[in-house]
Amino acid sequence: MRSRSHPFRTAAVLLALGLTATVAPPAAAAPPTAAPAGSPAAALRQYAADTWRSMAAMVDPGTGLAADNVGGDLDPADRAGYTSPTNVGAYLWSTVAARETGLVSAGQARDRIARTLATLSRLEVHEPSGMYYNWYDPATGAKLTTWPVDGSAVHPFLSSVDNGWLAMALTVVRQAVPELAGRADALLRRMDFGYYYDPAQRQIRGGFWVEPPPGCSLAGNYRTGPDVFYTCHHYGAFNTEPRIASYLGIAAGQIPPEHYFGTYRTFDPEGCDWAWTEQRAVGQWRTYLGVRVFEGAYRYRGLQLVPSWGGSMFEALMVPLFVPEDRWGPRSWAVNHPTYVRAQIEHGLREAGYGYWGFSPANDPDGGYREYGVDQLGMDGPGYTSDQERTSVDPGYGECRPAQPPPSGYGRGVVTPHASFLALRYAPDDALRNLANLRRDFDAYGPGGFYDSVDVTTGRVSKRYLALDQGMAMAALGNALAHDVLRRPFEQGPMQQRVAPLMRMEEFSLPHGGGQR
Repeated sequence: MRSRSHPFRTAAVLLALGLTATVAPPAAAAPPTAAPAGSPAAALRQYAADTWRSMAAMVDPGTGLAADNVGGDLDPADRAGYTSPTNVGAYLWSTVAARETGLVSAGQARDRIARTLATLSRLEVHEPSGMYYNWYDPATGAKLTTWPVDGSAVHPFLSSVDNGWLAMALTVVRQAVPELAGRADALLRRMDFGYYYDPAQRQIRGGFWVEPPPGCSLAGNYRTGPDVFYTCHHYGAFNTEPRIASYLGIAAGQIPPEHYFGTYRTFDPEGCDWAWTEQRAVGQWRTYLGVRVFEGAYRYRGLQLVPSWGGSMFEALMVPLFVPEDRWGPRSWAVNHPTYVRAQIEHGLREAGYGYWGFSPANDPDGGYREYGVDQLGMDGPGYTSDQERTSVDPGYGECRPAQPPPSGYGRGVVTPHASFLALRYAPDDALRNLANLRRDFDAYGPGGFYDSVDVTTGRVSKRYLALDQGMAMAALGNALAHDVLRRPFEQGPMQQRVAPLMRMEEFSLPHGGGQR
């Protein structure tokens, strides 16, 4: 059985480690290479080279900002006319991963990152908090007030989670590129995540506007200075991607450590107040740092786990690409992460019977963008579904909501390749097999690696590359091929000192052995 405290050890043996041989930088529009043959390490090296090609193709050469997405042929004319802090962060950490895997030289990586940092230093930000707005023009760096796709109005917003991913990438740069550490640190020092933290709720807000937007907002300021206009919602679910902002705020001393225990593992199952959620949780109450926590879990087809909000892969597994949760939380994350992967595999291969698995928000093969997931792995009642028809399961909520008959079948399943890369640490053989099958059976692979999503029923493919999704793939590949290069900055310093002890003290309500059945 795999060690719970070192879940990547099997993959490290599998990949033989030390895989940092120099590879010539690929041309931006080169065709995809033939399907990889031989060792898993060779497949990962090829996936990294091609994925990096798509990341590089999204970048404006003048500003060093990555566009949100680009067409499948990597034509610069088909870059999106907008970008976000997350997209820029994805390019920064991908550049470090490309350097460490030999895809670019140290000098090339330094020049690329320096250009991006220089632009970041000039972008308009909310000066009191140092936070970045959610949308900029990647060609000019201008803050967007008009959406380039349709001309609609943009009300400039400052997102807690998007700024979290940019700050995380700047932390990687600060540690991994000493020549640029000072520049990255200057940008980090002005970012105050305390602006998002609501002490009355012990939770962070989704973000804020500087000017009152249409719809719901709440005027106030958790720090000092003029009022801003907060979202009416908090990020209340624990196992979701906004926890990166929480960790960074705690590590910086801007958010108190009690916040770690202020979000919901699941809601309290007593009574009917939370009967709109997916299912009645099992678990027990515990107290940490004076905060009572219901250590709740959901049951799914013989497994027991702490759910995410919608049931998608990136909610649960994007954060541990960087933060070693599974090492710091031996009685929590080390059990939950591999179980979550096992549940996604169970759904795709057995419950839905698609023959493939891995469900996460992505570009929709039918057009647009959509959340995909496994409904039963999310707290939200409707959840994110794995098929276009939005087939869901309602197990009921005790006497508050009767269970509904299970669906007779599922429709057009949509599989997202980046989900397999997120699973690589926890189920390496399954992840590599799933990727190989997707490439073999569909037109799912192009000059920039795997396209964004595949309708595995009709064979329709979304032939675009998204900076976020390719960035997750690049991070997983960099870690696999270069000794967890993107985790190293967080294994020491403030994150290790202030966040790791919180994870060590917690115990989820999970069977010993996690995903083992």
